[in-house]
Amino acid sequence: MTRRLAEVAKKVGVSEATVSRVLNNKPGVSEATRQAVLSALDVLGYERPTQLRGERARLVGLVLPELQNPIFPAFAEVIGGALAQLGLTPVLCTQTKGGVSEADYVTLLLQQQVSGVVFAGGLYAQADAPHDHYRLLADRNIPVVLVNAAIEHLGFPGVSCDDAVAVEQAWRHLASLGHERIGLVLGPGDHVPSARKLAAARAIAGGELPDEFVARAMFSIEGGHAAAAKLIDRGVTGFICASDPLALGAVRAARRKGLGVPSQISVVGYDDSALMNCTEPPLTTVRQPIESMGKAAVELLNAQIGGSAVAADELLFEPELVVRGSTAQAPRP
Repeated sequence: MTRRLAEVAKKVGVSEATVSRVLNNKPGVSEATRQAVLSALDVLGYERPTQLRGERARLVGLVLPELQNPIFPAFAEVIGGALAQLGLTPVLCTQTKGGVSEADYVTLLLQQQVSGVVFAGGLYAQADAPHDHYRLLADRNIPVVLVNAAIEHLGFPGVSCDDAVAVEQAWRHLASLGHERIGLVLGPGDHVPSARKLAAARAIAGGELPDEFVARAMFSIEGGHAAAAKLIDRGVTGFICASDPLALGAVRAARRKGLGVPSQISVVGYDDSALMNCTEPPLTTVRQPIESMGKAAVELLNAQIGGSAVAADELLFEPELVVRGSTAQAPRP
């Protein structure tokens, strides 16, 4: 018991006497401190006292598709920090190939009686993926927030970066540099953010975007390499990519073909994830406002946890073009 008191006190940053008062359900402790102590018990693996077990744990699931793409650890850092400030404890759930699925994580989170779930980059963004586990959360009235575009009719609030504005910024930048053969490297065909980017590109191109200038790939450097290599063979000189790893793959594809970046091929990424200013050349990319989006997601979730009605709307955040060294004037014929 003494060891448990000491560990929980150290975790929360309070005295052992304060922890003892919470465990014995005594007055004289603020609600924020009380919730922080209970969250620390959950995180450290200690059972709550019998009289406190009826309360839902102050745990929040944070479900991510991967950690290799730096954008997802960035979202996790912002969202996790904002949750902690509210006395909520994030439970990181990262999918791995052949490992625990998103649906499996939902089942585990429900068993832990989580207060809510934030999804970033999940199956909700793929129209052809299974979505039964989202309906399960809705049926249980579990607060949920989705980060970046989802399929219609799921009924959850969300925060997204405006894909249309992102493509418009990238396209106008490449066009201003004289690029006339602009191509897109996007995610799978059922990926909603990619579909939005394609629709925006077609609108701004005014019918000047041939189907052969659009390639799809899995979100990885390897996928970007394979897709961009095809577009280079079709004469594309300016690339708009749906993620930074895809853009790095496009840079690699150009170099493997003996072409210079940006002297012959210009590449624009998407996200402005960590270290993109350290690549060679530094990557021109469209920055997602991660800080604002992450905090907004937590605010929406916390409002639901507190019992407030939240509309199932999508909040759109403005991206920002960050011009670096991977774009330049189009090569002359």
